[in-house]
Amino acid sequence: MSESITNKQVRLAARPVGLPKQSDWKFTSATVPDLKEGEVLIKSLYLSLDPAMRGWMNEGRSYIRPVAIDEVMRAGGIGKVVASRSPRFAVGDHVAGTLGVQEYWSGPADDREVALHKIDPAAVPLPKYLNALGMPGMTAYFGLLEIGMPRAGETVVVSGAAGAVGQTVGQVAKHKGCRVVGIAGGKEKCDFVVNELGFDACIDYKNESVREGLKKHCPKGVDIYFDNVGGEILDDVLAKLAMKARIVICGAISQYNNTTPVRGPANYMSLLVNRARMEGMVVFDYADRYHVAVAEMSQWMKEGSFRSREDIVQGLEKFPEALLMLFEGKNFGKLVLQVAAE
Repeated sequence: MSESITNKQVRLAARPVGLPKQSDWKFTSATVPDLKEGEVLIKSLYLSLDPAMRGWMNEGRSYIRPVAIDEVMRAGGIGKVVASRSPRFAVGDHVAGTLGVQEYWSGPADDREVALHKIDPAAVPLPKYLNALGMPGMTAYFGLLEIGMPRAGETVVVSGAAGAVGQTVGQVAKHKGCRVVGIAGGKEKCDFVVNELGFDACIDYKNESVREGLKKHCPKGVDIYFDNVGGEILDDVLAKLAMKARIVICGAISQYNNTTPVRGPANYMSLLVNRARMEGMVVFDYADRYHVAVAEMSQWMKEGSFRSREDIVQGLEKFPEALLMLFEGKNFGKLVLQVAAE
């Protein structure tokens, strides 16, 4: 590179207790090093903000190593190649990968942890590669189809229905011939999932009883529950399971910032009574088949029978407060941080 580039970064300064606070983050700047053979330099355009990030900040055994203190915060992103010494990518290519919360990423083009891959900016707007065609969409697609195993005519309930994973779960379920009931917070979100995404019904957990809503909208019980929130809502659904029901444990956003032990299911004996099962899923287990999901959902998008909504916040400096939107229910759709103009 003929001139030095300054890279602004957000690093983890301390492990949060409860909700992350400003002092848990450190804003730093570093000069981007010259590229070595096989390396690329990517300018970040959009970063994905996901509930899973809260778990990555904790020390301890999990499905992925924790972010280290003073390390750039992990985040998936979309970027543009601005310099390349790798035959895999040319200057001007758009790519997706784990770019981190920073303005630039540089390193080996074949870094397996970053998992860079080309995307087509002409196919769909770039933020959709962080939503339905990104990790949330892959989570929804494989979690529902591989673990939920839906059959036409069954009733699927999904919590966090207006969020990144929930909106895709519901639409995939409808494409597979299921009846879909969402759970979301507020009239606006419930109207969105019914009127725009095509769910059959939506329960507003902020303004009505979830248990009563399930009785009304799932009179024959719940065949599949895709759980994004855990806590009390999980218990409510457990009380309404159909025989041989399947519960997909994707996340538990209601529990992520607890300073006390995570609340487990109180109604778990319903699994025994209804010969049901509950299984956790991690999206990375299906990485070698992401292309299958992308192909099917891209086709639905082209046909106009599949939608995704993104909630975009501008500016790297907004990262700390934008992340909190996830845990306060303030985002409407997939939360994305725009770092630079396209």
